[in-house]
Amino acid sequence: MTGYGIATFDSGSTKYTVEIKSLNSKFLELSLRLPKSFAEKEFQLRNECNKQIERGKVSLSINVEKANSTVNAAGIDKDLLKHYYKQLKSVSLEMDEPAHNLLQLALGLPEVVKYEEETVSEEEWKIAEKTFQQASAAFQQFRSDEGKVLEQDVKYRIGIILTNLGLIEIEEPKRVPVIRERLNQFLAEAVAREAIDQNRFEQELIYYIDKLDITEEKIRLKAHCDYFIETLKNDDANGKKLGFISQEIGREINTLGSKANDANIQKLVVGMKEELEKIKEQLLNVL
Repeated sequence: MTGYGIATFDSGSTKYTVEIKSLNSKFLELSLRLPKSFAEKEFQLRNECNKQIERGKVSLSINVEKANSTVNAAGIDKDLLKHYYKQLKSVSLEMDEPAHNLLQLALGLPEVVKYEEETVSEEEWKIAEKTFQQASAAFQQFRSDEGKVLEQDVKYRIGIILTNLGLIEIEEPKRVPVIRERLNQFLAEAVAREAIDQNRFEQELIYYIDKLDITEEKIRLKAHCDYFIETLKNDDANGKKLGFISQEIGREINTLGSKANDANIQKLVVGMKEELEKIKEQLLNVL
């Protein structure tokens, strides 16, 4: 399921920005982009994301902007720099080589430029964590709003399937006279009408129509659709469960189509299949 959430906090000296984005995925794929000072907090952030986000290709970024950019600037060991410079100059004189860029060379030697190890204080972490929770709440709200739209859409499509099922109920009784007439016509053309054993014909007709009976399929399809709507009402994550139910709905629709033996019913079945495919596409976005 897609989602987006962002939150910021500006303390005056430092601005914290937390952004969470997600795309559809069957599993939780988490990607974190953090400042170097937050490296030790990565495991904690991953645990929080695992608790709050069930699945999706999720990207979490934390950006920290400090008003005073010199706070974490690198320092130079002047004594060591002078020492290296004198040595380089001495060597260049001894070898009678031009002394170009000696200062630049000296700056690149070990331990001349020192970087203070970046760490996050407990106070800074509390601010960042609070900002993360705000972004996470916005992210979850985005998903919730999207979920409500998806819920209405799949409900609407289940309603179309049930409507078509009602129309099949109307069309079904018309099948038997049509089948009887069709078989009579076929036998009349194949053999003389007076040669037909009517008793045997009725027995075979009953057997044939029994094979085409769709009563059980209609009952099961209605039950699956009702169960689908009932499952939608649950607060728990039911994406996979809804997927399983939709498979069962598909089975009953396919059996209806194979047993229909009627053009009008086949059209209604095709309409059901179209709506079910749209439902399955939407369920890929449901947790």
